[in-house]
Amino acid sequence: MIVHRNEMNVESKERLRNGEGTVVFTHFVEGGAQKNIRLAAEIALSPGSSIGCHPHEGETEYFVFLEGTGRANDNGTEVPVKKGDVMITGNGAYHGISNSGTSPLVFNAFIVTH
Repeated sequence: MIVHRNEMNVESKERLRNGEGTVVFTHFVEGGAQKNIRLAAEIALSPGSSIGCHPHEGETEYFVFLEGTGRANDNGTEVPVKKGDVMITGNGAYHGISNSGTSPLVFNAFIVTH
């Protein structure tokens, strides 16, 4: 299956999980369309925007950072992130992410259910 960029659903969410600003999702496929994948999307955070801390029970989320710089809350530990880094959260752990830079923080996000 090939999904062309112009066929992908783009969605904006304000204050996602009690974060700040706007989060823009470009969905590769609709949630639930693929077995064991709840989310497959590119996510963009403008400077100062964030996704608030939240847990992942019965699933694992992968962030693959593509552009920009940010600060990740990795189960209570603040960690800087940049292009090329990968964040993995699951088994009841929690995370959050904020754009600490001056350009968009862009990453691919995949939530795999167990």
